[in-house]
Amino acid sequence: MTTIGYLGPKGTFTKLAVDTAFNGENKQSFDTIPECIDAVDQNQIDIGVVPLENAIEGTVQLTVDYLVHKVRLPIMAEIVVPIQQHLLVHPAFSGELSEITEVHSHSHAIAQCHQYIHQHLASSTIHFAASTGKAAEMVGESSSSVAAIGNKLAAEEYGLKIAAENIHDYSNNHTRFVVLTKDKQQMAIKHPVQSDKTTLLITLPSDHSGALHQVLSAFAWRKMNLSKIESRPTKTGLGNYFFIVDVDQPFDDVLFPGVKAELEALGCQVNILGTYPVYHMNI
Repeated sequence: MTTIGYLGPKGTFTKLAVDTAFNGENKQSFDTIPECIDAVDQNQIDIGVVPLENAIEGTVQLTVDYLVHKVRLPIMAEIVVPIQQHLLVHPAFSGELSEITEVHSHSHAIAQCHQYIHQHLASSTIHFAASTGKAAEMVGESSSSVAAIGNKLAAEEYGLKIAAENIHDYSNNHTRFVVLTKDKQQMAIKHPVQSDKTTLLITLPSDHSGALHQVLSAFAWRKMNLSKIESRPTKTGLGNYFFIVDVDQPFDDVLFPGVKAELEALGCQVNILGTYPVYHMNI
């Protein structure tokens, strides 16, 4: 049976994405994103699912940096799920929100709910957890004046009650999760494909005037739509960056080889991080 790893414990949004996308497989949780990615690389599990980007908070930098600098696994699919953040409290808590002394959650979840926290929980101390599920687990084992930010699955898993629903600052809150595996045959997501995407890693030869314009031009004149372009430090010194580029089409034998050849002629390094289907899930 296929084993799927995910950022755990139970009750995380990653677990919610895995449960929605896959059926019947053996599922294993990991405390951190690197641990999950390493498990795929070391053949301890067949598939890993980790968060990549949130519509409100942006890129999960740990995922990108680990895939680029540490373990280069191919992205085989993308799962997009709506994110609904709730304020979760111990079942024994019956007071006002102003009585909550601590709020625990993942840093991205906290960031997605800044305005709510500012307006309703300003006197609470913020504590960052490895995941929303871990925060919920802690609240279930803690005093009644402590709260977590997480989803309904976390509330069910750890016996918490929802003190306030949908506390995220913006309604269009979605997260992209990437599916990592060495063997594409292991992946069986039984949902319709909404679109296809190819993600490239592009490193410029040097910081010179017009370099990024030349890179973008290679895509523009071929009418290839870019849905995202983001710079990240190469970690080789100040001012040195690589670019992550999402192209809204699958890899082909004409356009992409042409782009790669053109960019390499400019002195760029081009690597394909994945060409994959995109699935939009309704939770």
